[in-house]
Amino acid sequence: MAKGYMLFTEAVLDQPLYDAYIAKVVKTITDSGGRIIMVDDSPEVLEGSWHGSRTVLLEWDSAAAAKAWYDSPEYQAIIGERHASVEANAILLHGL
Repeated sequence: MAKGYMLFTEAVLDQPLYDAYIAKVVKTITDSGGRIIMVDDSPEVLEGSWHGSRTVLLEWDSAAAAKAWYDSPEYQAIIGERHASVEANAILLHGL
């Protein structure tokens, strides 16, 4: 089965609120079978432009599992903290 990934690009606006969100979100990721693949605060842009200063890549065993995490009551209960603390883009990626 193909892996599923969530990719976030973030420009942090409120660091203390973002830190509080991070303290909560990691448990929702790991409890749902997800893995934090990388967090990069200084990605090297080789072409075009890139949004934000932080890029985060998360992995699940399937795209359905990644989407289930995103839609879960546990994540939805804290997503507002991310929205309030960063300008972000989030995409679901389907692995090969």
